[in-house]
Amino acid sequence: MIKNLINKIKEFDTAEDKERRSSKLYGKAALYNTPNQITEAAAVVAGSGYKKFDVYTPYPLHGMDTAMGMGAPKIGYVSFILGITGTSLALLMMIWMSTIDYPNIIGGKPFFGLPAGIPITFESTVLLCGIATVLGLLVLFSKMPKLNSPLNDTDFMKHVTSDKYGLVIEADDEKYIESDVLKLFADTKAYEVQDIYFRESNLTTKTPLFDKKFTGAIIGTAILTAVVSYFTLNYVLYDVVPFDWMRQQGRIDSQSKSDFFPNKSGMREPVTGTVARGFMPYEYAGMPDSAVKLLANPVPVTKKSLERGQDRYNIYCSPCHGYFGDGDGRMRDQFPKPPSLHTEKAKNWKDGNFFHVMTNGQNVMPSYAEQVSKDDRWAIVNYIRALQRAKDAGETDLEKAK
Repeated sequence: MIKNLINKIKEFDTAEDKERRSSKLYGKAALYNTPNQITEAAAVVAGSGYKKFDVYTPYPLHGMDTAMGMGAPKIGYVSFILGITGTSLALLMMIWMSTIDYPNIIGGKPFFGLPAGIPITFESTVLLCGIATVLGLLVLFSKMPKLNSPLNDTDFMKHVTSDKYGLVIEADDEKYIESDVLKLFADTKAYEVQDIYFRESNLTTKTPLFDKKFTGAIIGTAILTAVVSYFTLNYVLYDVVPFDWMRQQGRIDSQSKSDFFPNKSGMREPVTGTVARGFMPYEYAGMPDSAVKLLANPVPVTKKSLERGQDRYNIYCSPCHGYFGDGDGRMRDQFPKPPSLHTEKAKNWKDGNFFHVMTNGQNVMPSYAEQVSKDDRWAIVNYIRALQRAKDAGETDLEKAK
């Protein structure tokens, strides 16, 4: 079995490989046909005491980390430490800024309030934790960037990235003995073994990240991108109106011309005689109060309606008429003094007359139909009646008050 594997090694030792490889052996690579075989082989290699080995599969295999004897990943510690660091730095920054560098008293609140600082603390924690996780995985644990691995562009790598499963034991492992490794691969039913050599480029060429030309190209590209972005943003996009398509709509602006209608007017009056659904037009609109004959108060006199009427009266009527209806409101010096609501004429008015004046307006008093709802206007009428009765209370009213 071992002889067969050695013959397999020689088959893949092509002339092209001999030219490109160095004399230094990187390790031996074995190929397996099934996931179960590679899992068992990894367990045997780990149990035999080898430390510098790795498994390559075209997709993740469940339980492989256990078979390889890998412990719990250490990346969690790195993420936790940097996350706590982000939390601490954010809190220290806000405490220093709000209590030492630029303290402000805002509404009697303390200089530093933790609830208000939670969003910044959270963002700082997540930011440093994420950066630590990425850099920890790539640099600390995966030893990246590493672009010149001896496994690159080998027949072994072509197989394990498509349909086979591979295991590599490095030659600098303390337990590495060629005969023992070949026997181990034979015992674990490897169908093919390959020698992986360091290539000349692996020994003489540095990682491109630290190459002067590569670094210069990266810096040059960054500078060029920054310059192009600056001029594009400031001289091209600066004057561009965002969401320009939203202002180009098929509608007519107020006071604008329209070619659709014969009179070229974009603002259209309602069709004569039309009434909005659910709306009953006021039948005495534009008429004097003497024209009001059949207009009864539909709002009953209750404690609720009187309280509502008082509230609306104090807001809309008291500035001119005063809180008690004597015509001595707060606006009497700016406008002609309104008549008292306790005159004989006002006492003899029907409820409909008061409602008509509030709805239609009279003299310098404008219509309040837009400001006060219909029911509220009737509630104000009820409250005016209560003011009139309180101003001229009879013995019966006084007895009820007692």
